[in-house]
Amino acid sequence: MSAPESKDISGTETQPVRTNSNPSVAAEEQSKKQWWHRNKKAGSDGGANAPPDIAAVQTEEHEVKRPWWYSIKEPGSALQIITAALLAIAIGLIVTTQVEKVPDAARVIISIPGDLWLRSLKAVVLPLIVCSMLLAVTRLREMSNGGSLLAKWVVGYYLITTLVSITLSCLMMGLVWANQFKEVGEESLRVDDEEESSVDTSERPVHQVVLEMFQSFIPSNVVGAMANDQLLAIIITAIIVGYLIESPQSPIIRVTEEIERMITKIITWLIKMAPIGVFFLILPNLMKLDIGEIGLNLGLLIGGTLSTMLIHILVIVPIIFFAFTRMNAYSYWIKISPAWVTAWGSASSAATLPVTIRCAKARGIPATIYKFACPLGCLINMDGTAIYLPAAVTFLAATQGIKLGPVDYIIVALLSTLASIGVSPIPSASLVLSIMIARSVNVELTGMYAVIVAIDWFLDRFRTAVNVSGDLFACMIVYKMTGIEDPTEVVDEEAREEDVKEKDASNRV
Repeated sequence: MSAPESKDISGTETQPVRTNSNPSVAAEEQSKKQWWHRNKKAGSDGGANAPPDIAAVQTEEHEVKRPWWYSIKEPGSALQIITAALLAIAIGLIVTTQVEKVPDAARVIISIPGDLWLRSLKAVVLPLIVCSMLLAVTRLREMSNGGSLLAKWVVGYYLITTLVSITLSCLMMGLVWANQFKEVGEESLRVDDEEESSVDTSERPVHQVVLEMFQSFIPSNVVGAMANDQLLAIIITAIIVGYLIESPQSPIIRVTEEIERMITKIITWLIKMAPIGVFFLILPNLMKLDIGEIGLNLGLLIGGTLSTMLIHILVIVPIIFFAFTRMNAYSYWIKISPAWVTAWGSASSAATLPVTIRCAKARGIPATIYKFACPLGCLINMDGTAIYLPAAVTFLAATQGIKLGPVDYIIVALLSTLASIGVSPIPSASLVLSIMIARSVNVELTGMYAVIVAIDWFLDRFRTAVNVSGDLFACMIVYKMTGIEDPTEVVDEEAREEDVKEKDASNRV
């Protein structure tokens, strides 16, 4: 016997509650419940594939969609974050062009709110990564073949897109931009004592750098790795611990889930403050930009790097995305804008991870996928970094009058692949790596390296935005290709969380 349908406070019909003892009927009802919750999160209007008994409900939900500008009232919305970023850019450029030099004290004071917000985000990154990876690996163990399938798709996709981005960068730099750079005089090539002391110029063989990268996989001290934010070692440790937990009812799992819920509440409040944080992160950095000192070579470096990144994220990745998902990549990219706008403001994939996970959840991607792919992606999926490294090496070579050949670019591509996978997801982590790669093709460190250092803070923001966008594109591709769904208890838990949020929103109204 079935209970009649009921309506919630918004007038939307809810699913009928049945107490049928037939297992097939119960399974069908559970399947419909999962379908309903997944499509509600993804914002889908169902179409021809919608179950007939909820098609009318979806039509009703589709009709009450609010206009795109309505989210400007919602704290931490994409529109608020984008508006804050544009406002900071406008004010920063006005101040830079009207004031000869902004006092350092003024920039430091203005940066305080943004710095505090960024530090708060970084504080929750480590426990978030540990909890996400541990729970994701535990769920993968419960799946028969889905676990290995998910790992193969995620790691495989990340490696392929990294190779594609590096190949694109080498081709663009070698065929287009290398001939545009101008050789500079000896005075510009001279390395000042102050510049040399600020950069690690010690000779480090390539094999030593590669050895250190692999040694970072396994920490000699787990507690020390956590204290020093060695994220790669922490992720590998969390994967091993998650694999060794035999029972999904283990007390460790329950404690981890409770910690994750606490972190989620903290992240929710931090995301609501994202527009303020992004504004005060961007504004002081733009105030130190001296437009009058940007020469031709520096303009070409910026133009070459940004144009290659745009080709990758707006042409190549959308083609791959459409080929696997048959979805509109540009519409999807706009919907995940809170993540890449926050990445642009913070210049840190790790600090953006809470927002990245929130965007993946909002797009209807199962937690099993995004809790595994996003933390891993912020470490090994560095497409923006992979594009930048060949550009920096080509810039250093061309300004010295050195023309790199095909063999040199192959060496640069191989080393950039390893470097981009092992680079730390923190601001400006690529500076030292660019020196190592340049020296591997006999390009010496000159005074022009100071130009790269001076503008790295600006390019680093675009690199991070490309990296984070790639993580979220990967999540949806893996979801569509593997068809992996969350276990029933995870769907039920998320449904309860959504109901609580809707009731809270209704009470505030």
